[in-house]
Amino acid sequence: MKRSAPTPKSRLFAAALLFCVSLPAVAQYSAPPNQANTFKDTSMVKPPAGAKVAIYEFEDLECPACARAFPIVHAAIERYKIPLVRHDFPLKMHIWSFDAAVTARYLQDKVSPKAAEEFRRDVFANQMSIASKDDLESFTRRWFASHGQNIPFVMDPSGLFSQEVKSDYTLGERIGLTQTPTIFVVTNKQWIQIMDPTLLYQTIDAALAETGGATKAAEKTSHK
Repeated sequence: MKRSAPTPKSRLFAAALLFCVSLPAVAQYSAPPNQANTFKDTSMVKPPAGAKVAIYEFEDLECPACARAFPIVHAAIERYKIPLVRHDFPLKMHIWSFDAAVTARYLQDKVSPKAAEEFRRDVFANQMSIASKDDLESFTRRWFASHGQNIPFVMDPSGLFSQEVKSDYTLGERIGLTQTPTIFVVTNKQWIQIMDPTLLYQTIDAALAETGGATKAAEKTSHK
């Protein structure tokens, strides 16, 4: 019997499956290959409970590369219904990214996770017009007004949200981060650092093939 030729899609799936099952559990692995950063401790880079595959990301709201990656990452979690574990990593060279992260944490806790996501998305979209802390304050006031929210007189009186951002930064230092965004596709056995966001989908496909499919987590986006 004549065997039909494999389709491009089936060849890609087979390659992705082989690509995943041949990885050692603690590989410094990346997509594209051989470009992963050297990390100090990745023991905490795992999916949240109930998920087989997740995206693990450190972002800086003042980082242009993070702005470019944001829509790709969020389209992926919508498509695959896998969780995003996001951490803030405001680089010390950036003027206003820490304050923006604190505002996003305020919105996450005091308004809604959806409002926080919209704020992050809009900050990324308006990066070029925010050159200082004063610019960020003006942008934030306009954003709150346009979304029907009253901006607090003091965003973080107790220091809770600042501490959350600092804890994220400390975690990033423990891992050994050197850049943003730092994005991983993670399973319970391994991680793959995404050096090129255009390879995110095929990396998730490979991870799903390895694990036999993803389980929906209770929350799509979480902060550890």
